[in-house]
Amino acid sequence: MIFNEQNPVSLVFADDHEVVRAGIRRMLSLDKTFKIMDEANNGRDALDLILYHKPDIALLDIMMPQMSGVEVTRELKERNSETFVVILTAFEDGAHLEKALSAGADGYLTKDIPSKELIAALHTVVTGERVFSKSIVLLAQNKFMTRGSQVEPHIKITKREQEILNLIATGKSSVEIAETLYLSVRTVESHRYNVMQKLGIKNTAGLIRFAVLNSDTFNQ
Repeated sequence: MIFNEQNPVSLVFADDHEVVRAGIRRMLSLDKTFKIMDEANNGRDALDLILYHKPDIALLDIMMPQMSGVEVTRELKERNSETFVVILTAFEDGAHLEKALSAGADGYLTKDIPSKELIAALHTVVTGERVFSKSIVLLAQNKFMTRGSQVEPHIKITKREQEILNLIATGKSSVEIAETLYLSVRTVESHRYNVMQKLGIKNTAGLIRFAVLNSDTFNQ
């Protein structure tokens, strides 16, 4: 689906800090490809507004009164909501990332993300592609990594899978990887799925962690 001024991306956002909401409101109001449906200062109101408006995107802080962004995300996914949920947070630790992705979040962005990158990420997530701040790669390095490769000797990773893992470690999305390697997005997603099956990885956070941990191995 193409989103433009005639067919904008509808969005509900929530944060318990007025200054943050004001910043988001101002930024999105300047871009006519977005339509702000409503905003909330707590998780409970956010959930109610999202269920009522059924926006394309819910942009949520992770720590809010009454319900956290993770709890709102989980509730929406359990209700089979078609709204894409993107977490926008100041937290850059593995525990919060894992919780958000396990709840079903479609993206995890940090609040220091430049406005242009946030806009681009929101445009990307409505295509079905998960989005992450580039700082998440640094997060993986600092919080998840232990020295040495974790690739088991009996696990065979193909050259193409290694290329894709290396690009994942640089923070590239499936769409960007497809463009870099001249592959279809479907082919890239297929390779991602195969690697996750081989390594016993259950979610994208785990795949990012593994890719960063073993990036030196794949660059050899």
